[in-house]
Formats: sequence, structure tokens, C-alpha cells
Amino acid sequence: MSDIHAEQNRPAMPRINEPAPAFEAKTTHGVKRLEEYRGKWLVLFSHPADFTPVCTTEFMAFAKAYPEFQAANTELLGLSIDSHYAHVAWVRNIKEKFGVEIPFPIIEDLSMRVANAYGMIQPGASDTSAVRATFIIDPEGILRAMVYYPMSNGRSIPEFVRLVKALQTSDQHKVATPEGWQPGDQVIVPPPASVQEAEARMAAGYECTDWYFCKKTL
Repeated sequence: MSDIHAEQNRPAMPRINEPAPAFEAKTTHGVKRLEEYRGKWLVLFSHPADFTPVCTTEFMAFAKAYPEFQAANTELLGLSIDSHYAHVAWVRNIKEKFGVEIPFPIIEDLSMRVANAYGMIQPGASDTSAVRATFIIDPEGILRAMVYYPMSNGRSIPEFVRLVKALQTSDQHKVATPEGWQPGDQVIVPPPASVQEAEARMAAGYECTDWYFCKKTL
């Protein structure tokens, strides 16, 4: 098959601010569907394989952060191309060897249907394993953020906690958040759309460095 035909047959990548690809999949907690997560935020993340060291560290970190995700109305859902039985055995192994219980479901995706729908299979990295892809889906089922890591390097789980909270803050208050923002930090007021708005905002009580760069405390 030529490169052109391969590109044509490859599933379209999901896009930010569009509906996340729907799925129905067998997991370690029974069958799960994307629609079941309506009303909650969802962090859907893939890993290359069960019983691998880097993935084990990531799953333990996600498990330890799970209460913080839940406090932010957010659920976790893992995925790899491994079988349901491999997932169950791995979860039991993590609890036995590391003393960490995995409280969230893991999708069995032997058909790679979900992985392909979300672009988790990256031919330049692997044709049979999902890379470390992370998708944040809002309560309306809209894909809000996606982050890809190579197979060799683990993710920073606190960054995804931070990103979920930043997205929620932006939605609630109609603001942007600066680099490294944490809850309680100042937020960025959206830039003015007209000269009149630019003049008005300088007297609006914001902390302004210039007309286009203003912060405020929530």
C-alpha cells in the first residue's frame, strides 16, 4: 500500500472542541460507554502495555491522585491493547507488589477500535501499541485537551490535575490561565476586542501591565 493510500485509510484524528469519539468497551469494571460520563469530566489515557515499568509508575500515580480528580468532578479511564485478563492480573500485581489499589477501569482494546478512533496508535512509534496519549473530555462530551508522550517517558500526573482545574476555571469565569497556573493564582482577563474596551479596562481595577495584558484575582 502506498503512503498516500495509507494516509487515506487512517482514521481521522480527534480534534479539540469537537465531540469526543463515542465508544463502548469492555473494562475491568464492566462495559463502559462514553455517554455514561455525561455530567462529569473524564480523563481517558492510554498506555503501551501492562506489566511494564513506566506504565506501572503512571498507574500508581493516577491512582494516588484519584481522590483529587474525583473532588474536581472528574473520572479516570485507562486503556491499552492488552486483554481484559492481562489488565486484571496487572491490577492485582500492582496491589500485591506495590500496595497500591487501582480504583478506576481499564479498557480492553484488542481490536484497537478505541485506540484508532482517538489516534492513540502512532505508526512512527508503534503499529501495535498505544502511545501515552491523554484526553480530557468535558461534561458535554467535548474533547477539550489532548497530550501525547513517547513510549519511553512517563507523564506528570499532577499536570493533568492542574489542567482539568484550569479548564474548569476558564469555563466558569470566562478567563484564561497563565503558564503554571494553580487554583488561587491570578487569572488572565481576555484581551479587549476594540479600542473602547482597551481604554475602559485600564480603569476597571485589573492588574494591567499593558492594555492587552491584564490579570485579576477571582
